This record gives sequence, structure tokens and C-alpha cells, in this order.
Amino acid sequence: MLDFAQKILLVDDDPDILELLEYNLSREGFQIKVAENGLKGVQTAQDFLPDMILMDIMMPVMDGIEAGRIIKQDPILKNAYLIFLTARSEEYSEVAAFEIGANDYINKPVKPRALISRIKAVFQRSATENDTDDKVILEDLTINRQNYTIAIKEDSWTLPKKEFDLLMFFVSNPNRVYTRDEILLNVWDRGIHVTERTVDVHIRKIREKIGQDYIRTIKGVGYLFSRN
Repeated sequence: MLDFAQKILLVDDDPDILELLEYNLSREGFQIKVAENGLKGVQTAQDFLPDMILMDIMMPVMDGIEAGRIIKQDPILKNAYLIFLTARSEEYSEVAAFEIGANDYINKPVKPRALISRIKAVFQRSATENDTDDKVILEDLTINRQNYTIAIKEDSWTLPKKEFDLLMFFVSNPNRVYTRDEILLNVWDRGIHVTERTVDVHIRKIREKIGQDYIRTIKGVGYLFSRN
């Protein structure tokens, strides 16, 4: 299966910080986008759909706390990790950051090597939790890894293995748009010939059970799973 690079958005009004972090994180294989203020950060996040956002607090146009609040209230972006990198050490700034849903608060100056280790640990912990949990609960949807069953409200089904594999692929990779080719390469065995239409049929069958809200069609691109 393909190993897609995690996407990280860097938001800071200091071009030197952006350049330093972009260089070091890109070398580690992460996919990077940058923004120079909070408003641009929100707009870029809505387009880029990052797995993690590293954001300064004191910025022009819109500060990091307000930008972070908007991001965490967005149903498509709310599950992205939000880490503040800031020179502000006041307790009230840290409290404000965590109150809006920040995952971490790191004081500048930033040490790239230590930051990279911290980022990798976050992603690794998330992957381990996804691999070991028998049940995944998303709002009114419950997915049981042990017996291939799903339940929504008062209804339950046992899914065919490929439908279940497809659903779990989406659940493990939320808030990211995948083309049909990428889905085929990740869910179906390479030695088996299937067409893009196969993806559409399986998604239609899953939607018949869980509804239309979780798996969104992005016209001209593919599909995106949103953890409501």
C-alpha cells in the first residue's frame, strides 16, 4: 500500500521561521504548506486539509488563537492536530490555546530536531491507537474491527470484507481527498484488476448503510471522509 506523506501547515509571520521549519520538515518527508498570518492560515487549511497545523500566536490580520478557534470549529478540520509555536510564555496565552482545542503549546525558540521527534511521536501514537482499538465510535456510527460489523442508531450490518476495508481506510485517513486511483492502490491488491467504477459501487453500498454525511464526493477529484 502507498504510504502518503502526512500534511503539515506552518503558520507564522516570521519568514525565517517558516523557511527553517519548511526545510527541515520537508527533508523528513512531510508535505508542507506555509501561511504568513492567521487569516491566510485558515484559508490554506480549508484548501490543503492538513493532518497537523503548527501556528504562531502573535500575527497580523488574525492572531493564532482566533485562527485556531475557526479551524477547530470547522467539521472538516477539527481533527487536525493543532500545535502552537510561540514566544509568548504567559499562562493566559497557554490556557487560551488549550481552551480552543490545541494539542500542544511549545515555546520558541524552536529546536527543529526536537520538534520533528515530537511530531513523529504524535503521528505514531495516533497510528498505534487506530491499529489497536477494537471499536471506532464516530457520533452515531460504531465500527467493530473484530467482527466486521457497523452499527448506526438502532441498525447494524456485517459488511463484506472489501466494503469494511474501504470504510476503515477512510476512517484511518479522515479529512483528506483521495482520487479513485489512490483508493484502489490502498484498498485493493495490486494483482487484481479492478476499475475506478468499483470504488464508486462500494462507496454507494457503504452510503446505503451509514448515510451520505460521512463520505463526501469532491467533484472532479475523488472522495473525502469527514469524522463528524
